[in-house]
Amino acid sequence: MTDFLKAYSIQYWLESCPQGYLEDTVHGHGPDDHEPDALLEDPTLREQAIRTTVQLVAGERCALAASSGLINSAPDEASKRFLATQTLDEARHVEVFTQRLYDLGVKPRELEDVIAAYANPHLIQFAELLLEKVDAKDFVAGVVGQNVILEGMAFSVFEMMETVNREANPKFARTLAGTIADERRHVGFGENRIGSLVREHPEKKNEIETMQEEMSYHMLATFADQFRSPEMRAERKAAQQVGNWNQGKAPEWQGVDLRAADPKEIEQALADTILVAFKERLGRIGLDYRTPRQP
Repeated sequence: MTDFLKAYSIQYWLESCPQGYLEDTVHGHGPDDHEPDALLEDPTLREQAIRTTVQLVAGERCALAASSGLINSAPDEASKRFLATQTLDEARHVEVFTQRLYDLGVKPRELEDVIAAYANPHLIQFAELLLEKVDAKDFVAGVVGQNVILEGMAFSVFEMMETVNREANPKFARTLAGTIADERRHVGFGENRIGSLVREHPEKKNEIETMQEEMSYHMLATFADQFRSPEMRAERKAAQQVGNWNQGKAPEWQGVDLRAADPKEIEQALADTILVAFKERLGRIGLDYRTPRQP
C-alpha cells in the first residue's frame, strides 16, 4: 500500500480520529465540560458567542455540502474514500457547533432563524463561490476551494480561537482542538492530491485563481464585519470585567496578545496569517496567488 493510499484510507481515519483524539469526548469535549457561568449570565458575552458560533456552523455546512458533493466527481477510489471520511468530519463539525448554540441557550426550534439572522452575507457568498464549482462537478477547482482555501481559513481561525479560549473556556477550546486536527488532515489532502491534477489541466489555472481571489475577498470582508463591529467591542469590554478572562497567562497567537490587542490588530494578524499560507500552498500545487481587493 502506498503512503498516499494509507494516509487517506478509512482505516487510518478510524485509528487517528474516532479511536484517537476524539475518544471519550461528547460533542468534541469532555463529558463534564460546560460553558462558563460568566458567559451564560452576561447577555453581551452570550450574544457574541452565539454570533461567532453561527459563523462556524455556516462555514461547516458549506464544507459538508462541498466534501460530500465532490465524492462522485473524484477521479480515483483513494480520493473518494478520503472525501467520505472528510464528509463525516464536516458533519461532526456541524453537529458540535450546532450543539454549542444549544448550550448557549438557542432552542432547536429557533436554530434556523438564528442562523439566518447572524450568518455573515460575505460568508454566504464565499460558500456560494465554492459550491458553484462543486455543483458543476469541477473536481480540481472544488478541491482547491474546499481543501486549500476554506480549510486553510478554518485551520487558522480555529487555531486562534482555541488559543484565546484555552483558559477562559476549556470546553470550547477542546472542541476546537479536535476540529483543528481534522482540518490539518484535510489541508494535507488538498495539497498532496491536487498538484498533479493542476498540472494535467493547465487550462483551469485562470479560473481557479480567479475563484481564489474572490473567495479571499469575501473571507476578508467577513473578518472586517466581525472585528470592526460595535458588538465585538462591546463583547471585549464585557469580557474584561469577567474574572476568568483576566486570569492565567496572556493568550498569544502570531505574536499578538489576544487578550489586550485591539480587535483591528487581531483582524490583521488573522488575515495576514491566512493569506501568507494561501500563497505558499497555492505555489506548491502550481497556482499563482492573487491578492484580493480590500474590504
